[in-house]
Amino acid sequence: MDLIHQIIDQLFQWVQSLGYFGIVLGLMLEVIPSEIVLAYGGYLVSTGQISFIGAVIFGTIGAVAQQWILYAIGRFGGRPFLEKFGKYLKIKPKHLDLSERWFEKYGAGIVFTARFVPVMRQVISIPAGITRMPLGLFTILTLLASIPWSLLFVYLGWKLGDQWDKIHEKAAPYVQPAILIALALLIVYFVIKFTKNQRKRGNKDE
Repeated sequence: MDLIHQIIDQLFQWVQSLGYFGIVLGLMLEVIPSEIVLAYGGYLVSTGQISFIGAVIFGTIGAVAQQWILYAIGRFGGRPFLEKFGKYLKIKPKHLDLSERWFEKYGAGIVFTARFVPVMRQVISIPAGITRMPLGLFTILTLLASIPWSLLFVYLGWKLGDQWDKIHEKAAPYVQPAILIALALLIVYFVIKFTKNQRKRGNKDE
């Protein structure tokens, strides 16, 4: 356990020494959960080492870049690659199965909504890649979801200062409403999509 703590401490020193690019790389590699990396970025803001806007911008860039990697794995490696190497990416078969069902049921809109749901935040990019979802649309939806996520955790880390490591405790009251809002948006998206499909069928029948 001490070794793990030493490794994590070393990673945080690495993020600190690289500043903005440390945040980007920390999010891309996902060795440490994204919310913790962003909160640490907020702590660096509180010490004056980086700016708040810079932390949010580079945090968003890192979050999108990470999802590009997962999208590419799904698009070029597919299910066989993930069944063989998914454990190294902390992706379990049950999570992959669930993400595929969500994607099949809700379509492209789930790429935005799932960003606010733990675990699914990363995994949903894989079926998007497997189904060859347009990269431009994938990027836009990911960007729109990553901005508020980065804002929230950088802000909380900034306000917590030296106590940034308590981020999960402080973030819970904010994350739960975010999940509910995301689910509400998903329902609205699904209703709109269903209505459009019904209209298309009606036009064909005529």
